Amino acid sequence: MKRKAEDNIEPVSAAPDSEQPDQPSEQQQPEPTQAPATKEATFTDLGLDPRLVQAIAKQNFEKPTLVQRTAIPLALDGQDVLAKAKTGSGKTLAYILPVLQSILKRKQTDTTAYTAALILVPTRELADQVFKVIETFTAFCAKDVQTVKLTDKVSDAVQRSLLSNNPDIVISTPARAWQSINSSTLVVDKLTNLVLDEADLVLSYGYDEDLENISRAIPKGVQAIMMSATLTAEVDTLKALFCRNPKVLNLEEKDAEGEGVKQFIVKTAEDEKFLLAYVIFKLQLVKGKCIIFVADVDRCYRLRLFFEQFGIRSTILNSELPVNSRIHVVEEFNRNVYDILIASDENEVIGDEEDQEASKAPEEEKEEAATEPKEGETEQKRPKKKRKTVKRDKEYGVSRGIDFQNVACVINFDLPTSTKSYTHRIGRTARAAQTGMALSFYVPSDLYRKHVPTSVETAANDEKVLARIIKQQNKQGKEVKPYIFDMNQVEPFRYRMNDALRAVTKVAIREARTRELRQELLKSEKLKRHFEENPGELHHLRHDGELRAARTQAHLKHIPDYLLPKEGKEAITSQHMGFVPLVNKDKKVRGKKFKGKFNRPGGFKVGGRKGDPLKSFKARRKTK
Repeated sequence: MKRKAEDNIEPVSAAPDSEQPDQPSEQQQPEPTQAPATKEATFTDLGLDPRLVQAIAKQNFEKPTLVQRTAIPLALDGQDVLAKAKTGSGKTLAYILPVLQSILKRKQTDTTAYTAALILVPTRELADQVFKVIETFTAFCAKDVQTVKLTDKVSDAVQRSLLSNNPDIVISTPARAWQSINSSTLVVDKLTNLVLDEADLVLSYGYDEDLENISRAIPKGVQAIMMSATLTAEVDTLKALFCRNPKVLNLEEKDAEGEGVKQFIVKTAEDEKFLLAYVIFKLQLVKGKCIIFVADVDRCYRLRLFFEQFGIRSTILNSELPVNSRIHVVEEFNRNVYDILIASDENEVIGDEEDQEASKAPEEEKEEAATEPKEGETEQKRPKKKRKTVKRDKEYGVSRGIDFQNVACVINFDLPTSTKSYTHRIGRTARAAQTGMALSFYVPSDLYRKHVPTSVETAANDEKVLARIIKQQNKQGKEVKPYIFDMNQVEPFRYRMNDALRAVTKVAIREARTRELRQELLKSEKLKRHFEENPGELHHLRHDGELRAARTQAHLKHIPDYLLPKEGKEAITSQHMGFVPLVNKDKKVRGKKFKGKFNRPGGFKVGGRKGDPLKSFKARRKTK
């Protein structure tokens, strides 16, 4: 493995298919021997167990990605690896395959049961995702690899029972892992592999003390693999805690054939965000699945209730929902059950030091305040609002790690508070060499707080954050273009938008939030065992039903022709959207017996009597 001795940007040249041809020539002499192998490399060439190769072939994976063909050989050789690669590049499989290979190889000579691998992730959603990936790729060796995730809400007795069998792989957040280690239910004396997924995010979630305790508990010499989308000071801290001279792979991979995320920004007033969102989805200006990021939980329900006024169906993802419901929402979204997902990004990544000014925005749930609250004092300031005391899940995260599939568009309804969070949000689309679009609304300072009911306090720094975003994207050679809506064509829809917004009151939001939480708790807890026994019925459980908390106005669900611009008529013709009559009145009635009867005021005769019996309640008694 001498060709891998250089540990920073050299592995990029190992993918000549995604770089310029002249770049590999500038590298060291050993590189030419590496390039031919990686150019035509397959999973079979990596020396993996045949059962793993068979599972990979079943998923129709032909060639490993750049991070996979670079990191897997190093990990199989026993090296500590710290890899930086963009979202959607295949980092999960890059560390799962070496871990599984190590376990299967050991069990050929030693069948002793003990926990050999500990995978630490920042959020429960990501833990569930990793668990399912392991299940997929151990399809042909399931008896030899036992995996347990500690993020499920189970009793201590159940958790002890799960860990008593000494599973080969344990997936957990750092807090749960340390709790289990400290209580001696998780034994790590023989641990051989430690993985930190989304390493730069783990410390930002407040797991620093737990990670320090884990580092002291695990044996010396454990192989550490860290995967991250960025290399930050937090990653350096973790590297010092767990790694022994790791190989640092800074993998910058260009988008395939110049494709990727097309980024657009829209300058808008606070209430016009709702107007433009209404026009975008009602006129179907965006095709395919869309994730809408908002600043807090209240905004989730405000936007969803607003959409319901127009018959636009959507579902919600936020930290208040039970973890089982959140996981099911993600699964159903990936199965194309829902087209619009409204996600609150409460635990968004705060940027580096230059982003601290923007990160000083108040807690997302605070609707109106004269001053910015300090961290941790929001709950004390609102003791009388019951909905504010709902316990949110600190292990929730949506802008990072979760594998949202086939997302066509990401809309930043509320601009994030840092460039780092922006990068991870738009990374939910254009994954795996696909194309996508990111549309971000920003409120200029002169329009901030001009429409108080729709105002959010994070918008106070939109212009500053946007300037950093544009500067950062320009450094990466990406352009953020302005998108100009023709407001002359949009303006006719404004009065309908105002009608809908007036119906979405604070009371309606509070009731919707409470009702949704109550319903999801019922689905998540009381029906959990039922769905385990009847998994087929889980597919019929939906999360996009109408909340019916706001006053509904039926006329808003249909758009009259006089509101439409000429360019938009084709998108909402009767064959695509609109009222569909149950009876075709233009169809001629065949036969002479009932000719003309349907058009008469009294309808046709029933039992020799005139009139409709359902209206007159004089139906003739049935004779024996």
